[in-house]
This record gives sequence, structure tokens and C-alpha cells, in this order.
Amino acid sequence: MYTTQRRIILASTSPRRRELLDLAGVPFSVIPSPAEEPEPDMGELPSAYAARMARLKAAPVAREHPEAAVIGADSVVAVGNVILGKPRDAADAERMLGLLSGRTHQVVTGCAIFGCGPEPEIFTVSTDVAMAALSNVAIAAYVATGEPMDKAGAYAIQGKAAAFVTAINGSYTNVVGLPLAEVVEALRSWGVIVPRRG
Repeated sequence: MYTTQRRIILASTSPRRRELLDLAGVPFSVIPSPAEEPEPDMGELPSAYAARMARLKAAPVAREHPEAAVIGADSVVAVGNVILGKPRDAADAERMLGLLSGRTHQVVTGCAIFGCGPEPEIFTVSTDVAMAALSNVAIAAYVATGEPMDKAGAYAIQGKAAAFVTAINGSYTNVVGLPLAEVVEALRSWGVIVPRRG
């Protein structure tokens, strides 16, 4: 759907982010970020942490490829101001899902796009997600599938946990891992992509 005016690099190993950019018809290549992911600072808000991690992921790839527009992203699940990252083990995944059970939480994705202007464009998108009340048996069965283990908040809305979600308010693609409309608009507004003609 789009042609690029400069190379676009996704600084992420996430297959979900790759799939979303593919769906949008944006040509890009993938160069995984070497950046580590430190824990949130004491009192750091979910949006601030997600934005900081997105910048941290994109920056080293942008330094190596100054000719490109480099996209970094990081998603966190938040219950109030409590940040839930990826679970350490099955017990941690069960703990997180217990926190999410029967309540509304937020999925916050930070995005950093380097190479569009003199400073990176950094923004966050938040989506409210309502989850059904889950029994301990249902939580244990889901964790046993292995799906939660590399997911923020220990669930994948595009996977088996779709049956747990009763409502969302905001961007669905944000919950999957990349707020697609906002990323495409940022690339378009900077002239990095233009709609394909004919």
C-alpha cells in the first residue's frame, strides 16, 4: 500500500510487530536491538517506562543506520500504576493473570521513531482492556500452554487469551504490540512513506 522515501528498520524481534507492519503494507527490514531491558525505576509511570524502553531499543540501531527511519517499541501491561512485564516463570504468570482477572487494565505501548527529524519522535498509546473473572483452574490451564511466557502481562489477546477479554477501549493493534494507525500516521507525516498510486 505504501512506497518508502527512505529505508525503514524495525528494531524488534517481535513476530507480532512484524506481522502488523506487513498488514499495513509498509516495506521494512528487521534488525534486532542489542539493548537490554532494565526494570522500571521506582515510581516510574507505565507510559514513561514504555517510552524510555522504546527509545532505548531504537537508539543503537539508529546509530548504526543513520540513513534509515528506525522504529523501536515496547509494550507494558499496567494495573493502575503497577507495571507488569513478561513473567519470570509459570508461577509469576499465574500471579499476573490473577491480578488481571475480573478487572480492567491498560496496555501501554511506547514508540520511538528515529531518523525522521533532528530528534526522535516518541509517543505512547494506551488501550483499556477488560478481562473476565478467571478461575485458578482456567489460569493454570492457560499458563500450561506456554503462551504467556514471553508476553507482557502474561497473555496474548491474539492467541488463546482472546476468550478471556470481554471488551477493549482503544487500539486493538496496540494490545497486540504496535499501535499501527499511529505509527503509520507518524511515518506518513514525516514523508517516510507515501501511498502507492495505481
